[in-house]
Amino acid sequence: MKNTHEVKLQQEFVKVFEELGFDEWTEIQTKTIPLIQQGHDVIGQSKTGSGKTVAFGFPILEKIVHGQGIQCLILVPTRELCEQVITEMKKFSKYKKTNILAIYGGVSINPQIHYLPKADLVVGTPGRILDHLSRGTLDLRKVKILVLDEADKMFEMGFVDDVKRIISTTPKQRQTLLFSATISTQVHDIVNHYMKNPHRIKVQSYVEEAFLTQHYYNVEARDKFSLLVHLLKKEFKGLILIFCATRNRVDQVAKNLYKQGIHAQRLHGGLSQNKRKDAIDMFHNKKTDILVASDVAARGLDIKDVSYVINYDIPKTSKEYIHRIGRTARAGSKGKVISLTSPIDHDNFRRVLEDSSIKVERLQVPNFERLPFLNQESKRFDSRNQHRNTSHHRPDSRKSWHRKHN
Repeated sequence: MKNTHEVKLQQEFVKVFEELGFDEWTEIQTKTIPLIQQGHDVIGQSKTGSGKTVAFGFPILEKIVHGQGIQCLILVPTRELCEQVITEMKKFSKYKKTNILAIYGGVSINPQIHYLPKADLVVGTPGRILDHLSRGTLDLRKVKILVLDEADKMFEMGFVDDVKRIISTTPKQRQTLLFSATISTQVHDIVNHYMKNPHRIKVQSYVEEAFLTQHYYNVEARDKFSLLVHLLKKEFKGLILIFCATRNRVDQVAKNLYKQGIHAQRLHGGLSQNKRKDAIDMFHNKKTDILVASDVAARGLDIKDVSYVINYDIPKTSKEYIHRIGRTARAGSKGKVISLTSPIDHDNFRRVLEDSSIKVERLQVPNFERLPFLNQESKRFDSRNQHRNTSHHRPDSRKSWHRKHN
């Protein structure tokens, strides 16, 4: 293991670190682990892929004493991130008995109630944590360490008051760790009111820019899907992550890909927890090459060896764009970002490119076969207009998009 002089772990965790195939520490890990071990409050500002779960996971587990109640609470914004953190923490605790429990909505609360009395560490989403607190099934009086993971996203999703209520139920004499890609006004408020002389650690994105290429194609909205199919069939190989703006668009793209003989998994908040977990596991284990996802559902996903990130819809801000592209070109692997823009995307794309650090090159659109793209809007449109036009009629894509998003 490289850089062992920078981080010292208990022997059972060194063994796990090596077994998991890690050979050196990332910047966020070398800077935060010693501080966490010493009991300091820490603010870690880092992008997706920096290794922050390892950064807080190992030193937290060193402090847990099995059988003494819930000693650590990790708050996360989404069920998907909750599952991911739980999976990692269970791997880390392979040689140290620790009861780790996931608490999130969308599944039965009864098994959670059953296992909570034996839990040493809980990872949960704010809504379900509050549900348990209101029922009296969750006791946080013994919490020694509180972690707010993806804090900026948690507050963007409207959980700031929920987080404050949860914090108020934990002991004042605790260690608080906050990890966030950005430090917003709401994050500052939490820091000022609930943290004690925190150490601030900011690291650069773990995306290796030398290995990342960013391009875009500009086409009419009605041709986006046809171009996507052409790229998937003719040019792209490896793990491919496709981002869409809405749940409905995720469903439409995945179903239309299936009609073209391309099998893709869907990931968005409208699916059952089991379906979301299955989709992530299949993509993570490379049993499927293509994942079509919404931003919220994919938040915090840490999947290695993603070759392409495709923006089927352009995000509204440069911050979201950077979050998306942070899932490729990691740890020495090459990655490509392809954005499909049309007139309806130009305002969003202009906002993204206001960040001078984002360098995107336009590509010439290849020749491709134009394919049908069926959605609910087009079916309704066609049924209303059959009497007007006996020939095939394609609805205006921009009108369909605005009906969906406004």
